[in-house]
Amino acid sequence: MYARQFLWQTHTSEPDFPKLPGTTDWVAHMLRVLCLSLIFEVGSVPFVTSDFIADKPISSSPDQSQVPASAETPTVKASPAAPMSVEPSTVPVDHLGDAARLYRTGDFDRAIQEYQQLLQERPNFPDAYAGLTRVYLKKKDIRQAYETVTKGLQAASSPLLRAALGEVYFRQGKIHEAEEEWVNLINSGHQDARAYMGLARVRWAISMHKSGWSMIDKAHQLDPTDPEIQKLWVRKLSRAERIKYLEEYLAGESNDDAETRANMQHYLEYLRARAKDPRRACHLVSKATTTETNLVRLMIDPRYLRGYGLSVTVNGEKSKLLLDTGASGILINRNLAKKAAVTKLSDVDIRGIGDKGDRNGYIGLANSLQIGELEFQNCPVRVLEQRSVAGEDGLIGTDVFSAFLIDIDFPDEKLHLRELPRRPEDTAAKIALQTERDDSTSSVEEPAEDNAETTRTRGPLPPHSGPQDRYIAPEMKSYTQVYRFGHQVLVPTLIGDASLKLFLLDTGGFNNLISPGAATEVTKVHGDSSTIVKGISGSVKKVYRADKAVIQFGHLRQENQDLVAFDLTQISDSTGTEVSGILGFAMLRLLDIKIDYRDGLVDFAYDSKRWAH
Repeated sequence: MYARQFLWQTHTSEPDFPKLPGTTDWVAHMLRVLCLSLIFEVGSVPFVTSDFIADKPISSSPDQSQVPASAETPTVKASPAAPMSVEPSTVPVDHLGDAARLYRTGDFDRAIQEYQQLLQERPNFPDAYAGLTRVYLKKKDIRQAYETVTKGLQAASSPLLRAALGEVYFRQGKIHEAEEEWVNLINSGHQDARAYMGLARVRWAISMHKSGWSMIDKAHQLDPTDPEIQKLWVRKLSRAERIKYLEEYLAGESNDDAETRANMQHYLEYLRARAKDPRRACHLVSKATTTETNLVRLMIDPRYLRGYGLSVTVNGEKSKLLLDTGASGILINRNLAKKAAVTKLSDVDIRGIGDKGDRNGYIGLANSLQIGELEFQNCPVRVLEQRSVAGEDGLIGTDVFSAFLIDIDFPDEKLHLRELPRRPEDTAAKIALQTERDDSTSSVEEPAEDNAETTRTRGPLPPHSGPQDRYIAPEMKSYTQVYRFGHQVLVPTLIGDASLKLFLLDTGGFNNLISPGAATEVTKVHGDSSTIVKGISGSVKKVYRADKAVIQFGHLRQENQDLVAFDLTQISDSTGTEVSGILGFAMLRLLDIKIDYRDGLVDFAYDSKRWAH
């Protein structure tokens, strides 16, 4: 509900960018690209996560092809309990309660001291290890959290520690391992609220929205006082109920940092502003329900391409917005907002790649947005209080088209928006531009980690309204199943012989890049002072190069030389799981990419014949 988007671009002293057709050495350049960085067809990268099987206990299976098309979330049945030590506590409740209260009010250092004192008195006390693990997670010290929970499990296995281990795994990007911990815990007979919360996050990440909400309902039923469970559960409530919750929450103490509280305050202001606005929610007014439009070349200079954009008319003002799969919603600069007379609703902080922090901005309302043959009215947009956004009028995240099957045909420089396959039980779908998630009734899709800027617009509810689990249509069986965290699409990716990683799909990022930690698993990494990685929040201080990395995703594989690397902790913290790299424009522009946000599916198609001219 309160997440940021990250914008970035890379520059070097001598740019090595792909050149457009018409330049004298275009053919030679493309031959070099296709020979040195050739994409090969390979077997599909496994998508490992489980599914619920009707009328059986929660199960964990590595093969998502077995997911029922529209399975109901079953009642969880307990299998015989696995051996775990559930030792009665002889530590005074007040002593343990003091540590928990310090944690929930954000006094992490004193909470650590309390838990460590408990462990001195009782070296094998699992409650203290579990509490200490969660303190380190909240402090974003993932290494220390893992060491703590591992040490605790060596001393005594317990349900609390198993649930905490799942939380550490999830943050490390080990989503399948996290899910297995929670599934096994619940099926062993332990009704742990945070295990259900964790399973809800997994369900949402794999576009199983209905079962995700079922899990968070169960978590809230078991422990309605847990603040983290509350934050997820209230997102299904009406706008008025969310306003009340945020007012009460922000009036009290919490363990959120100042940045998160500021974002929540901005979100509250936005909800209040929308409540006072008499205009309808964002909706389609044109008769067309599909469209095809040209991708507009956005140039660094007359010879070099930096990305593709869309022609978007905002309140009658023409603009070119960078098409960015790594961004959310529509973000425009202050000049365009002023010309288009965008109505301000509330302030918002906007963060990009870089080490200089947030940039000021606001959420405004556009009376009209025209994209191709489609026109939408009363749609929220974000405005950056700067003259440009990454050198352009602004950007448009592909998630705004999540009501469509999105086809980004880079070889032919076209964007196609088509109707999504209908579920067997569906009637006609209602189409809206997803610039914001609903603030009128309830937000029933997956919530992003701390995402304060988005609310879904919604009209009259169809017969099968509300959250639905993913549906994989027969014609989409070959698509790559991806993880969704809010607007972010995380692609299961293999690098060399390392374990499976998650890479962000980002046409707004110029090139592939990797985190130094992931790179060191497969190759040598060295500093690179000549490369400047710059985003909305300034330049990245420390940039590295990975000597060689073979990246495999979907059905494709690409060899990368001198891969740019820098710390992606900011993105990972915001997402809530480890993001180990980015699939960027220089490679993605060779592909025809189809995205189904509703069902968490992406198709990556490469045809060398389309580049033979």
